[in-house]
Amino acid sequence: MSSSKRRMETDVMRLLMSDYDVQLVNDSTREFHVTFHGPSDTPFEHGIWRVHVELPEQYPYKSPSVGFTNRIFHPNIDETSGSVCLDVINQSWSPMYDCFNIFETFLPQLLRYPNPSDPLNSEAASLYLNSPQEYAKKVREYVRNYATQLEQHSARQTSDIDEDDLDEISDLGSTDHDN
Repeated sequence: MSSSKRRMETDVMRLLMSDYDVQLVNDSTREFHVTFHGPSDTPFEHGIWRVHVELPEQYPYKSPSVGFTNRIFHPNIDETSGSVCLDVINQSWSPMYDCFNIFETFLPQLLRYPNPSDPLNSEAASLYLNSPQEYAKKVREYVRNYATQLEQHSARQTSDIDEDDLDEISDLGSTDHDN
């Protein structure tokens, strides 16, 4: 096994063993999705995004491809494709970084400190610069509309199960008393 492949598997295993929800695509360590939560004390707080990661053959010497699959409003993230414009991933990537750094440090920093001078979303950059409160309001609107469905779906499933369980317990209780 090549050192590049071994490193790839080690990095993905570290992510899998972390608190992040990671789904491999076709059981491959080269392509996967990570559930990413918006950083606290930002307009992105309470947002849940699915981030697609693809590791190139030359990883860790070449940077991974990273993109949001659900919509996000941010100066450095393309709203349509989800592509991320982040120097540390696109230009200054180093083998000393790994996939864990992306989710633990790079993406949270990007959401906290956008770079409006190098935008992929000029509307978001303009709002961020000219009307920070309107920018924050629009970010929260996107979080509500596009980045809470995973959370709502889980909550809905949990409450449905709880009601079903209660019905079954109630039915069992009445059956036991009838005998």
